[in-house]
Amino acid sequence: MLVHELRDPETARTYCEQSLWLMRVMAPKVEVVEPVLAWALEVLGTGAPLPPLGFLADVGHLLFEPGAALRHESLALPGWPAGLPRLYEDHVLGKLDADGSFERAGDALRRYQGRDRGQGLAFLVNQLWQRADLGGIHFTPALVKGLRARPAAEVLAAGWDSAANTGPLPLLVEQYEAMTTRLRSVAAVLGPEDIFELEHRTAIAKFSQRVALRQVLQAAARLEESAPRLRPPVRSHRHEVPTHLLDEDSYPVGGFTSISTRGSVESLLHSQLAYMEPTDRPDLFDVKFLRDELLYYSRDENEFRRRRRRFLFALFPDLEQARFKDADLPWQRIILALGMTLTALKKLLEWLGEDSLVFEFLLIDEPNRPKALQAEEAVLPMVLREQIANGSAIVARMDRTRLAGHCVERARRSLCHCLTLSARDQPLDAEGTSVARLALGERMPVLTLVDENATELPSDDAMGAWCAVLERVLQDWQ
Repeated sequence: MLVHELRDPETARTYCEQSLWLMRVMAPKVEVVEPVLAWALEVLGTGAPLPPLGFLADVGHLLFEPGAALRHESLALPGWPAGLPRLYEDHVLGKLDADGSFERAGDALRRYQGRDRGQGLAFLVNQLWQRADLGGIHFTPALVKGLRARPAAEVLAAGWDSAANTGPLPLLVEQYEAMTTRLRSVAAVLGPEDIFELEHRTAIAKFSQRVALRQVLQAAARLEESAPRLRPPVRSHRHEVPTHLLDEDSYPVGGFTSISTRGSVESLLHSQLAYMEPTDRPDLFDVKFLRDELLYYSRDENEFRRRRRRFLFALFPDLEQARFKDADLPWQRIILALGMTLTALKKLLEWLGEDSLVFEFLLIDEPNRPKALQAEEAVLPMVLREQIANGSAIVARMDRTRLAGHCVERARRSLCHCLTLSARDQPLDAEGTSVARLALGERMPVLTLVDENATELPSDDAMGAWCAVLERVLQDWQ
């Protein structure tokens, strides 16, 4: 990707003024100039190269006004190559309009308000530009601020006059020709991680949080590729014992199958109400009730039981030492650990969807010490936004002295599994809870399961060891 740096203020100003005339979705009118310059300022503020303002305007209007039609009667910029506007409309704007990822991004961006819209648009344009491997322009944002201070009509007139006198900038022609050839060959203008960030509003978060979020999602996707697609055979669990069965855990299934003389008031046939009489003495309804002669709808006797299961991920404070990238791994150890927990959550929701599942991500604090893992505390709610919204995931902090009691309390009401993640092995004794321990202090992850010795997987493939740890944990939690 070739990025040009314009050090000459006059050339950079001409670039902006002329490119405003190249928008095709909306006419280059006075009222359009201000929002386009505001979007350009947001793009420059991120440090990304600036595309032509005409393209930026077209993308913005396609996103925020999806029903807008192309302007085929627009004036051609003086000296602009013949046929290039039509190629741009067909190969660039037509590609964007037909792309499913671009449509989803527009649905997400239209929910933004205020300045968030400009920041989201800047994020989208930057990701699109990178995926197409297109170049851009770098210059000082102060130049765009100066253009915003001038009347919009004057800015448009200056762009038209410069093109009529000296012709369009060769740099602009080069960029539009590159767009027509490169964007048409891109499979999807945005990736799944881009859509995720836009839909979850993390695209406007801090840069460090966005990088961490993307790496966690990429690590989870990589681990999910190696995870078993089908549910492994169910293993017998020592701690799977009957617990107190609440009324809301079981309910009848199936519809009404027959009529009987026993049942509840809710299933009483409406025709039986005809036996009621407006009298003080017992009526025929009372007599039939005492003789069990009233008729009720009857259901199938089968019952559906929903088992309660709770999975706890305890992140100990010494896990900060796992912010370390080994040479043969694509991400830091802690990123792989978070990606593994996210993949485990997705697979268990897929395999055990008939059960009542709750996942708790507990950030453990040492007594009388500062809070650790604050960066991870900010990333986890972004990754688990959907699960937190529907109540299947919880992110919370907890003192280390309360962890064992918390597990015991959960185990009284549900089948409880706990995975501790730490730099060194952290023993945990919790009655009724199946505890697994994962230590990340060395190059290879070390997994310790209940009633088993520590298991270190083959050291010749570190990424394969992480995949094996995930598979082993999923197998144990069936």
